Amino acid sequence: MAEATQSNAELLEWPKKDKRRFLHAVYRVGDLDRTIKFYTECFGMKLLRKRDVPEEKFANAFLGYGPEQSHFVVELTYNYGVTSYDIGTGFGHFGISTPDVYKLVENIRAKGGNITREPAPVTGGTSVIAFVKDPDGYIFELIQRPSTPEPLCQVMLRVGDLERSIKFYEKALGLRVVKRADRPQQKYTIVLLGYADEQETTVLELTYNYGVTEYTKGNAYAQVAISTDDVYKSAEVVNIVTQELGGKITRQPGPIPGLNTKITSFVDPDGWKTSRKFLMYKERVFNQRKEECNIPTCDLN
Repeated sequence: MAEATQSNAELLEWPKKDKRRFLHAVYRVGDLDRTIKFYTECFGMKLLRKRDVPEEKFANAFLGYGPEQSHFVVELTYNYGVTSYDIGTGFGHFGISTPDVYKLVENIRAKGGNITREPAPVTGGTSVIAFVKDPDGYIFELIQRPSTPEPLCQVMLRVGDLERSIKFYEKALGLRVVKRADRPQQKYTIVLLGYADEQETTVLELTYNYGVTEYTKGNAYAQVAISTDDVYKSAEVVNIVTQELGGKITRQPGPIPGLNTKITSFVDPDGWKTSRKFLMYKERVFNQRKEECNIPTCDLN
């Protein structure tokens, strides 16, 4: 028992040494070309790659502000014949940083975009933000910053037990809390977790609304992907953490047939699933990897 405890303790230290970063967010859209047009013209993203797989009746595209080898990107999936999805109440928004929120909002407005919050400082603060809804109903928060190496800077999720979630992400993924803001008057708390400060990289924003312990997941948003140096050791760590805090591994670590990629998949204590929501670990094989597996059609359980 003592040896097992020591072994677990050593494993739990490993995520702090693992060279990880957020790779991409996966979600489903009802019209791929429409969304690509909106993201490139309104948000200034670049189309990095696109593929169509008619035999499996899906197509997907990767967009972002720089190469996948160095930047966080979005992976859009279109399933033939499916024009809309339920985003649910649990998914919050994506964040985009820009030097001039007012200018970006006017560009989006001129192209027919839906501005749901006009540019203004946040409540009780000085940061200027705005909110925009894309054609599928996904919300994007626009955040004014002088400069940033990672414009696609946030993924916000709502959780039912904030302290439990913080422990899960710290222990299982090696993330650290980079910012916390309590808003008792508005009855919510937010925590940002990342591998560096929020001005330097993409962060996961967790929101806890007082007294709300469950949210609907919908079928639109799937997951985020995070790199790891060792997919097998990552799974061992997650297995230990889920026994303590909840969640479970939904796909044991291993290669995807026919691809130069290894993954393990799991859900967090709030029930976000990899095929619907949460995390997919991948080994770093940027230079030699082939196309990734499409979440809606591949069996990752």
